[in-house]
Amino acid sequence: MAKRKRLSNIKKTWILVAAAVVVLVIAGLLLRDNIYRQFFKPTQTTLPQGIQELPEQRQRLIEYKTNLDVPWEIAFLPDGDMLVTERSGKLRRFGKNPQSFTIDGAAGQSGEGGLLGLAVHPDFASNQMIYVYLTKVSGAGHINQVDRYKLSGERLTNKTTIIANIPGSTYHDGGRLAFGPDEKLYILTGDAGVEQLAQDVNSLAGKVLRLNDDGSTPSDNPFDSPIYSYGHRNPQGLAWDNKDQLWITEHGPSGLETGYDEVNLIKSGGNYGWPLIRGDATQSGLITPLAQSGSNETWAPSGTVWYRGSLFFTGLRGESLYQAILNDNKVTKVVSHFRERFGRLRAATLGPDGYLYVSTSNRDGRGAPKSNDDKIIRIDPDIFFE
Repeated sequence: MAKRKRLSNIKKTWILVAAAVVVLVIAGLLLRDNIYRQFFKPTQTTLPQGIQELPEQRQRLIEYKTNLDVPWEIAFLPDGDMLVTERSGKLRRFGKNPQSFTIDGAAGQSGEGGLLGLAVHPDFASNQMIYVYLTKVSGAGHINQVDRYKLSGERLTNKTTIIANIPGSTYHDGGRLAFGPDEKLYILTGDAGVEQLAQDVNSLAGKVLRLNDDGSTPSDNPFDSPIYSYGHRNPQGLAWDNKDQLWITEHGPSGLETGYDEVNLIKSGGNYGWPLIRGDATQSGLITPLAQSGSNETWAPSGTVWYRGSLFFTGLRGESLYQAILNDNKVTKVVSHFRERFGRLRAATLGPDGYLYVSTSNRDGRGAPKSNDDKIIRIDPDIFFE
């Protein structure tokens, strides 16, 4: 009888423990952004610090646009007008005749999804084509896709889906896209929260994709599919250097394993290791990053540009503009600029005027909004070389 009672008590204890675990997991998922905002502050860095204040040269560092709704990407039209995507689903045009368009199907600010990347066709002057990356609700989950529009005058028309059914999730949706020097469209996708998909060459998740401008697959892609490289977790920045080499920045693991953010030089068909390796780990057939933040520093890198021998990339959790100094395809140093001055930074684009434009992302649920957030800041990039 006593034995049966002890077994009953043990069973009740395990039921209570299991119930508590379930409650904690559900609470963690529901409150993830609040937890992130409260506890995942910018980590301290041992990296050399860059320029922090330029009070005597305000024209070289100005708040260019203010009061935006989580701007995700910045691009420029041939006439100099600026296009900005807002995660809530708006495409904004700034110039002589400001405009605002609602992108059909964008799932608002769904976790990390919504209206994300933006690219202007290299021949926009003749065809008026632009491309957007968006997260859509699909049943009980999410998918990502790239749509093409014609932007003519005050009208946004001729919607065409270029690629659909990219795995999506509340988190890890990737989202950046750009035309390369070869005039192919490159698209960054996240692992959609399913690590194994990054290693699956039959899945579009956790990849760099490469397409013709009409969505067809280039004949020289390595897998006879849109996939150009794989083994990526959540890449959000891409740029080409003066040798037409493709560089990307991507997020490392989160939670207790946070850190290990990466800078990678992309090769056709390359496997960049997620989730099999991280940091400086090596394994046969896998490509180790040329730079990584380590376990004590989290960049959470996003928009990326190349300028004068350096990669500049924004940091979300790192709340910095980072400069990776390159020499012969090696990263010799990573420098942090404006640390915690503007908060979370997302987009980074070089304008036709030679200025660097970066956006804040303080209204995305993980930041601490400041006056007039969110903003686009215009920076003279030559200040980093004086």
